[in-house]
Amino acid sequence: MKAATIQLETLTCPSCMQKIEGAVKKLDGIDMDSLKVLFNSSKVKVSFDEDKLAIDQIESAITNMGYEVLKSNVK
Repeated sequence: MKAATIQLETLTCPSCMQKIEGAVKKLDGIDMDSLKVLFNSSKVKVSFDEDKLAIDQIESAITNMGYEVLKSNVK
């Protein structure tokens, strides 16, 4: 498992959090218990199975919802 912190452009409302969370949850390889969308800091924190999923795919799911990814940090 890899842990990622994804910095987003400013989130403007709580429903943004729910939309992002819903899009990321649909991806195969996401650790559901680790998924956190942080409204105040505009970050997504998540762990994922790198054998099933790449960070680019998570970023694409977010950008396809209309949100801008500024940078990602994967450990």
